[in-house]
Amino acid sequence: MTDLLGAKMKTLADAAAFADRARAAGETVVLAHGCFDLLHMGHVRHLQEARSHGTVLIVTITPDRFVNKGPNRPVFTETLRMEMLASLSFVDCVAINTGPSAEPAIEAIQPNVYVKGQDYADSAQDLTGKIVDERRLVERLGGTIAFTENITFSSTELINRFFNPFDPQVRGFLDELRAEGGLDEIRDLIESVASMRVLVVGDTIIDEYRYVQPMSKTPKENLIATLHQSGELFAGGVLATANHVASLCREVDVLTVLGGEDSHADFVAAHMKPNVRLRTLMRDKGPTTRKCRYIDQSSMRKLFEVYYMDDTPLGGALEDELAGRIAAAARDYDLVLVNDFGHGMITAPVVRALVENARFLAVNTQTNSANFGYNLITKYPRADYVCIDAAEARLASGSKHDSVEAIIHDRLAPAIHCPRIIVTQASRGCTGFVHGEPPCEVPALADRVVDTVGAGDAFLAVTAPLMAAGGKLRHVAFIGNVAGALKVGIVGHRTSVDKTSLIKSVASLLR
Repeated sequence: MTDLLGAKMKTLADAAAFADRARAAGETVVLAHGCFDLLHMGHVRHLQEARSHGTVLIVTITPDRFVNKGPNRPVFTETLRMEMLASLSFVDCVAINTGPSAEPAIEAIQPNVYVKGQDYADSAQDLTGKIVDERRLVERLGGTIAFTENITFSSTELINRFFNPFDPQVRGFLDELRAEGGLDEIRDLIESVASMRVLVVGDTIIDEYRYVQPMSKTPKENLIATLHQSGELFAGGVLATANHVASLCREVDVLTVLGGEDSHADFVAAHMKPNVRLRTLMRDKGPTTRKCRYIDQSSMRKLFEVYYMDDTPLGGALEDELAGRIAAAARDYDLVLVNDFGHGMITAPVVRALVENARFLAVNTQTNSANFGYNLITKYPRADYVCIDAAEARLASGSKHDSVEAIIHDRLAPAIHCPRIIVTQASRGCTGFVHGEPPCEVPALADRVVDTVGAGDAFLAVTAPLMAAGGKLRHVAFIGNVAGALKVGIVGHRTSVDKTSLIKSVASLLR
């Protein structure tokens, strides 16, 4: 990299200072913002025209962690994208934005002119809905917004057509969806659940990540020592599921149980989406379940895990109150979604209340190291939709070697009287079953995995309302795989899979 390119590449704060100096010298500052994943002639002409609106052109780019262009994107890292843009002679400065939308960049740069492409001129066509907010912010800061009118290309369409990162099976599946007009149907399906009322029932889990630096074996013991670096707490379990659902549906209520000792009640309340209401019961003894994972900070590999919990089944008055609340309220919701982690909350009377009263019941029973072989989907005699992984399906069916299709069709569907089942299979995608239809296989979409924690819960959270809305199995399973691919790119539960990211990812894949 030349010194000139390096000088053009700045932090957002330094770019803001550069803009201040330029304005003080009488220059007109123009800001252009975007992903710029694959720099092409459309970008070049767009930026050339942007420069014509002033005398100094600053370009900001979306950080890698906020690129909502589908799995395996961006193709080029933020550093390489900066370098490509800095190589253009008419670009004076390039910086990485600090947020998912352009607003932090606009606030920092305070451009005289903010320039977008012609495809943003009609705000109704903006999937993010952010162009209106950006225009208002620019004008509040004394600037104007302009739209370029040159030829346009889509980086996403070019990448999908000429640089497709997927294997032939995935490419074939996406081609079929495009050919049958899947994009419009999928958008309509996602929009159709916006007014739903959802009740989410299940175990609260506090996921704690402790980042450590592995050192070496201790001289006198057969163990590896680690040096603590930092830590994070996340609202996991049913809370993470509710936050995913809340981006798609209007109203989400959570019915859960917290421990009377070390309840984390304030933390839980502070980490829920605005349209999520907590309906918590308190257990006298024991803590709110907390799972502490020790993680190699350099590789993000999990080293070991410690559980803090009391997983003895609820009983007595608390069990009666939980079952009574479900029986009284379940019929008021379009969807009752059960995240059953097998940590003692969901007992036989609670299952009975769910099965007898939910208008549409979606269930996941998770197998984990605390309940292996004991928390099976067959504890539910009825469900309208079941979502479990392949290991959970095999345990519930008692079949080690049968095909997933045979397990679903011949064993699980009859055993739990469920007409809709999806079995997720990690890198193999998922297999879906709807009564009266042939099984449907949808390939996996992610090949960049940061953290697998919560990916299955994200799949469940997104697909459950879509199933309740009557979505086609093929479309629902595809959207679920998109949600899972987005989730494995997120550390813990730092953020949720949101509607905008989901729609933009689907659109990018099907262009």
